[in-house]
Amino acid sequence: MASQTCQAYSEVIETTRFAPSPTGFLHLGHVYAAAFARKHGDRMLLRHEDIDATRVRPEYYAAIEDDLAWLGINWDGPVRRQSGHFDDYRAALKKLADLGVTYPCFCTRAEIVAEVSRAGEAPHGPEGPIYPGTCRGMSKFERIARMDRGLPYAVRLDVESALARVGPLTWHDRGLGRQTATPEKFCDVVIARKETPASYHLCVVVDDHLQGVTLVTRAEDLTSSTHVQRLLQDLLGIEPPSYFHHRLLLAPDGKKLSKRDHAETVRSLRAAGMSPAEVLQLALGDLG
Repeated sequence: MASQTCQAYSEVIETTRFAPSPTGFLHLGHVYAAAFARKHGDRMLLRHEDIDATRVRPEYYAAIEDDLAWLGINWDGPVRRQSGHFDDYRAALKKLADLGVTYPCFCTRAEIVAEVSRAGEAPHGPEGPIYPGTCRGMSKFERIARMDRGLPYAVRLDVESALARVGPLTWHDRGLGRQTATPEKFCDVVIARKETPASYHLCVVVDDHLQGVTLVTRAEDLTSSTHVQRLLQDLLGIEPPSYFHHRLLLAPDGKKLSKRDHAETVRSLRAAGMSPAEVLQLALGDLG
């Protein structure tokens, strides 16, 4: 009876999250994503995805939270910072290593690009050219020797070995319906680096699980990431959440709004005298 009560409760309370990186101020694309999550969740969590220490700036944490509060987009519970939970990611990484589905890769980005170029018309994924698996067949002796010399490396997921351990993978997307996961299309993605115990893929899988997220809302350009993350979830014994990949908010030139291209920020719109309602209308349009 108790388990049935808990199950019924979990079906009623939908938990989403908004997870910006504190590498810049919020822009209108972030406003849309945060409002979308808030609209579709009974609870919305706020998480700072801050494992990229080279780009994170302390002032952006407070600025993000201040802009959300100014807009009236509230969140529930404590704010999670990924940088404070490396032990969680190390534990997940060790579990994957114990399963024998990871390996160190010593290739530089330049070497990968050169190898892909030699292959001719090579496929590309969301993170650039698909890694050709150069270090996958390296002997255990050679791997240890290189690591002992202190060479930099990334930890990659051996997708072929991983898929051999799981059955067919699917997920439910509220906009797209039932989806079949095909992580093999993205080859052996990076899931950690020598100096950081997790990459984006591993962090979000662990975070969403530990935070009890039941619905992942995010932009449609991250749909491809779900293929890899579904595989990680099965390997780690994690029940997958539902997904809702929403449309991208685009700049007038048709490009995705981004910090790199200096998209107009909430902070600059506030300074120009716009009210929270005006900024929300500018960002949300038909979302309401």
